[in-house]
Amino acid sequence: MKLVFATHNQNKVKEVQALLPKNISLLSLTDIGCNEEIPETGKTLKENAIIKADFVTKHFGLPCFADDTGLLVDALNGAPGVYSARYAGEQGNSDNNMDKLLSELKSTTHRSARFETVIALNLENSQHIFTGTVEGEIIDEKKGDKGFGYDPIFRPKTYSQTFAELPMAVKNKISHRGKAIQELLIFLKNLANDTE
Repeated sequence: MKLVFATHNQNKVKEVQALLPKNISLLSLTDIGCNEEIPETGKTLKENAIIKADFVTKHFGLPCFADDTGLLVDALNGAPGVYSARYAGEQGNSDNNMDKLLSELKSTTHRSARFETVIALNLENSQHIFTGTVEGEIIDEKKGDKGFGYDPIFRPKTYSQTFAELPMAVKNKISHRGKAIQELLIFLKNLANDTE
């Protein structure tokens, strides 16, 4: 079975492909000739994941899954949330996003936060939703050079290091995206076993 992962990021595709059963071949948006960025106009992570998955299903007629991820900070009433990637304006400028967040938290000691990933899978005329979350806190300054996004300022609960300091294997096991992907993989593996 061919399954589209609605991303242009080939590293994400390779990472997930390594975890899938051998009878599932993963394709990126680039692989199917979708060279545009799918607009994320939803008000929630779930809506954005569904928009991206539905776009591929509608325009390319292929089974597909898409994810959306947000950082939810309690002291900011859940912000940046669905706007995490463009919190400081320009899409995906991680340093500016982190600087803005640290500036807004300067006057508070209440720094609890969580990452959440939602995956929407469109397969065989039905849609399935998978979620993963990880609790933690926002530290005072950037630490570590691994990972991406807000990883240098997010320290998961029970750990002394940020996501950007932890080895990738550890981060993948405990992270929001890792948990959501595991839920997706369990579903796909069960489906593969049922059809054998």
